[in-house]
Order: sequence, then C-alpha cells, then structure tokens
Amino acid sequence: MPDLCLLIVEDDRNLAGLLKYNLEKAGYTCRHAATGEEALAELRSKAFDLVLLDLMLPGIDGFEVCRRIRQDPLFGEVPIVMLTAKGEEIDRVLGFELGIDDYVVKPYSPRELNLRIRAILKRDRRHRHQEPRALLRSGGIEVDIGRHTATLDGQPLTLTLMEFKLLTLLLRRKGQAQSREVLLSDVWEVDREINTRTIDTHVTRLREKLGDAGRRIVTVRGLGYKFDETGEDGHAG
Repeated sequence: MPDLCLLIVEDDRNLAGLLKYNLEKAGYTCRHAATGEEALAELRSKAFDLVLLDLMLPGIDGFEVCRRIRQDPLFGEVPIVMLTAKGEEIDRVLGFELGIDDYVVKPYSPRELNLRIRAILKRDRRHRHQEPRALLRSGGIEVDIGRHTATLDGQPLTLTLMEFKLLTLLLRRKGQAQSREVLLSDVWEVDREINTRTIDTHVTRLREKLGDAGRRIVTVRGLGYKFDETGEDGHAG
C-alpha cells in the first residue's frame, strides 16, 4: 500500500485515539483534528488522501465542514467518509447531497471501516486517472468536466455537486433512459439506504435552473429519466 494519509476529525479524543490506532495498524498515516476549524486548517497545510469526518462537532458541525471542503478549490476533491451516531435518512441524504463519499453509522467495526476506505481510495485513484470527455454540449447547455463548470447560453449555472454530476451523467448518456436506481448508484455512488425519490427532488431543482432547457430532462414513466434534445413530455409524471 502506498503511503496514504488520512485526517480524522473527531472531538472524542478516546474514540479518535482508538480509530487512529486501528488505521495505523492497517498501514495508514493519520492526523487528528478535534474541531471543524482545526480540520480546515490541517487541510490547508497538508495534502490528505481521505477525511474521516464526525458529524457532531463543537463549533461548526460536520455538514458545514463538508460544505466548506467541497467549495475550496485547493482540497475540494478529497474523499470524505462521514462517521456519526445519527443514522436517520435525512442526515444521510444531506451528507450525500453535500458530496460525501460514504456514511458510516456508529458503532462500526474497524474491519468494515477499513474495507470501505480501501474501496473509496481505489475508486478515487481510478477516477483521477480517467481521461473524461472535456466538454459535453446540447443546444445552449455546456458542461466542462475538467473545469467543473456548467453554462447555459454562455451564462454560468450555479449547481450543487450532485446537480452537476446528474447533468453530466444525463448528457453523457443522451437519449438513454436511466432508472432511479441506476442514477442513485452512478451519481450518488450508493445503492442502498437512500430513498430513490431523492432523485426526483434533484431533477426538479435542476430543471428549474435550466429554465426552458429543463424540458430536455424527460421523465420516463415508471422508470426514471433521460436527456432528450426534443424535450417532449419532459414533465410527464
């Protein structure tokens, strides 16, 4: 295993110490931050391969830390695993909407956590070595994957991470119907525990931001969605 450095963000020092011990035993190098502010300072001073982020933190909570990480051009792409005692669906949905890579509910086994970390790091390395198509276009919509930007008729679109990924996937698979389950797996990169109706909410928001062009995201009755340049029946139920 190459030298991989993980940042543990956990205010419970006993739990953080145990987590650090188990991960270092598995071959990782670990640093610890007890607050969100400390975590952001660590990320600005050193490159990390993955962040293990507790949700309930003093000061700014884990959701806000995640939001600030994803908005920072310096370290915004670092994989994030959220560790928390809160297992409600709304918390998991919010976490994935903000761009986390996995959500692990306490208590968890060190072996399971290590396997999840390995899977994410493997996927992240594969993603970084891919050569995606630089530009995706349809009419006035243009997505620049490399720069992570989207425009409509030359004007910037303000999209969340998940809206950007959803639009990118639909453009890449233009004309192909995508089930909600497939979108959940390929956009959110999860296949369990999240209600597929989350997809509908994001599609609605994306359509609104695209204005008239939003009609090109067509509902496939009883299945999911597809991107159709004709935009016929785009808002059928």
